[in-house]
Amino acid sequence: KCNETGEVPQFIFLPRTPNFVCTPLDLWFSHLSKEGFPDRVYLLAAAIFQNQHLEKPAAHRFINYGKDRGLPLPEFRDEDMQRAAYELAFSTLKYQELLEEVLIDSRFCPDQMGLVAVMLFDFQDRKFPKRKRQRKGEIIEAVREVENVLLRFKTKLAAALARCRLRHNHSCIECFLPETVRKKQEMALKLPLYAWVNTLKSRYVNTHTHTRTHTHTHLYLNMGMHLKHTHTKLYRVLLLSDKSCCLGPNAACSLLPEEGDVLMVGCFSGLTVFHVASLISQKHKADSKNQPVVYVCVNDCTEAQREKLRHTVSIMGCKNVKLMQEDFQSLDRGDKRLQKVRVILLIPRCSVSAVSNPVEFILQENGDTDLLQDLSRGPIAQSKLESLVAQQKKDIDHALNRERTSTFLMYTYTPSL
Repeated sequence: KCNETGEVPQFIFLPRTPNFVCTPLDLWFSHLSKEGFPDRVYLLAAAIFQNQHLEKPAAHRFINYGKDRGLPLPEFRDEDMQRAAYELAFSTLKYQELLEEVLIDSRFCPDQMGLVAVMLFDFQDRKFPKRKRQRKGEIIEAVREVENVLLRFKTKLAAALARCRLRHNHSCIECFLPETVRKKQEMALKLPLYAWVNTLKSRYVNTHTHTRTHTHTHLYLNMGMHLKHTHTKLYRVLLLSDKSCCLGPNAACSLLPEEGDVLMVGCFSGLTVFHVASLISQKHKADSKNQPVVYVCVNDCTEAQREKLRHTVSIMGCKNVKLMQEDFQSLDRGDKRLQKVRVILLIPRCSVSAVSNPVEFILQENGDTDLLQDLSRGPIAQSKLESLVAQQKKDIDHALNRERTSTFLMYTYTPSL
């Protein structure tokens, strides 16, 4: 049991304090970043940065990244490594101006500037230590060449960084960031971690052996536990998630009448779909023969995202989800599959500008990685906002035209005006 009443809480709060652990993934990322990343992470980060970096007018362009944009990204099946590469690329985007000033000041202008930029950011952040030796098959010659050059020039580069800070009268490199970006970065470090319990599988695991009860709805992970063992034991039971991702599923479940289905439209992950389905199953568990169905429009997803969504729903043991290949706009009132739909949950593509940790959120919820350049500098381009708003209006109008739907619920990750 997890609390005094013997009930499993559906939402868990994990504080980021020195006395408590973050997550296996956070600790893995922190440990890996201190030792340096594998060559392929630098290569992927360089490709992301090359595609997303701010291109200046020719008269103000002192660092040349080449004309290549829209590069195909190396395929990554390891999600942890992929996240590390995106985080590194995003950090490099945030500090692009400073890194260019350092390179110019030190008169350091080698080839492959995209790769140089991401590796320079990481190396200066770690004070230029040598990386852990890698196995033969993991070595990429281009990465090794840039590493050797950076280490040879590390004194000049460190001195150039110090001169840049003196010129701008900044006590630390975070001061070079725009205020909005800096505040988000500070907020991301203070945010607690949240998780929710998969009630379809929670009865199989004694969660209390891994956590300590604080209140009926809060559990803490102790520093002394074995992380790998815990992560395996709680796999598919204790699910880490951004708290904002849980608002829509819980609202949709509470608004669903006794008899009725849910239609999900927009941009979300398989875990968010599963969260809606599991909450509804739990709410209607007494009537196992008439379980509400969660219909999901996946037309806007890539084939890889659809496959991942199918896989997530399958391994989580969820049987009340049905994927629809049609575009939401093409679904008419007479569609027999949707006659019992009473709640439409719309989670549209948006600017994600209210999220403090955009990389983690975008990767988790199948968001738009093309927003990273704007998010690294603060405001989102007006043209992108207008495009997003136009699509949202279309979806809202179409949803409101469905006569039998009693509730239309939409939420975004954009600050209200």
